[in-house]
Amino acid sequence: MSCLVGIDFGVKILASLAKTFEEEYLKEDNMSLRNLTLLLSYLYIFGVFSSDLIYDFLVMLSKRLTEADVATILSVLQCCGMKLRGDDPIAMKNFIMSIQNRVNELKTLPTATQSNLNSKRMEFMLQTICEIKNNKKKPKEETVQLTRIKKWLQKLRVDDIILRGLKWCKLIDPDKRGQWWLSGDVNVKSVQNNVREVAKTIDMEVLEAQRMLELAAGQRMNTDARRAIFCVIMSGEDYIDAFEKLLRLDLPGKQDREIMRVLVECCLQEKVFNKYYCALASKLCSHDKNHKFTLQYCLWDHFKELESMQLMRSMHLSRFIAEMLSSFTLSLSVLKAVDFGDITQLTPKKIMHFRMLFEAIFEFTEERVWNIFTRIAMPEYETLCNGIAIFIREYVASGGQKKSLAGKFKIAKKAMNNVEGVLM
Repeated sequence: MSCLVGIDFGVKILASLAKTFEEEYLKEDNMSLRNLTLLLSYLYIFGVFSSDLIYDFLVMLSKRLTEADVATILSVLQCCGMKLRGDDPIAMKNFIMSIQNRVNELKTLPTATQSNLNSKRMEFMLQTICEIKNNKKKPKEETVQLTRIKKWLQKLRVDDIILRGLKWCKLIDPDKRGQWWLSGDVNVKSVQNNVREVAKTIDMEVLEAQRMLELAAGQRMNTDARRAIFCVIMSGEDYIDAFEKLLRLDLPGKQDREIMRVLVECCLQEKVFNKYYCALASKLCSHDKNHKFTLQYCLWDHFKELESMQLMRSMHLSRFIAEMLSSFTLSLSVLKAVDFGDITQLTPKKIMHFRMLFEAIFEFTEERVWNIFTRIAMPEYETLCNGIAIFIREYVASGGQKKSLAGKFKIAKKAMNNVEGVLM
């Protein structure tokens, strides 16, 4: 109807829904509240309005956090939580902080008023929020009917009438007049109250951008493409956020090859090893196999620099490769550029690096170690397998202090002879 009649229709529906919700909230009618919440969530899913309104609604509920509020928040998150996170990760972060602050406030109250904190529903809500935050919650599978409706709405060009910038308080405001939902018809007093906050936010963003560019220059990011990639990787909310922003960079020609090189460089520059880079690299490789090839060549280039590489960089590189092997993003065939059988090539620094690599691999479970080494149990990698076995026996699993690794080494040797490729 909004597509056919105009956005006025959608606005009036939302205002009516909000008013009814507040009335039912006072009546403590949980079933009605749930139905109204689901209606609101599906209106968002179908593109009647943007995520702004839902987030404002959730923040409003989080400030009270009664039993009814917890149930309502849970209904929204279960229905469209992952879509909300995808549409606006920053707003999701702010909402989570609002929840955490309110929970901490409730903990300071007398014990008698903390009954809601210990409820199963509260526990489930916090667990759901944690899963969404860490991107572990699986998006709700769409039914055939839902998919059909979405396609039909796309034909009606629903994106052209989507309502943006709506606030829950405005929907329930009895004094709203005129076309209050339009961005131009705003409350002047409200704007004046927010001027300082907005200005402060802008200043912080500008300073952050300048800081990132200075940091990029210090890390030898000497082209526009490398600087852009660096800023995206280092400023990502999480690896999913960084991944999506990297895709939107739309780098021309072969400049997308710089992504992996910048990513690895960022990882090696860290003072403490950060698995964030491993998760992002795995995501990129699973999205486009060209990133996998670029990563492999990048690692080979770093192998050539091992002799002059600083210890911290060498440690981070070994950990990074181990994580890539553990996630099966790469296989041990990446080591085919190293001749483990040539003693003259194995300088002390190289021995130390690859010893750290195999020690990191042996920290994984027996099943994971088996699967990692099984991937090179092929005739074409026979020389590599023999070289790895000799290296581990001589430099990793030898000596009294290395007895704990002997068991993993036995598993690795058996796995490299596992020609059938049977995985654990």
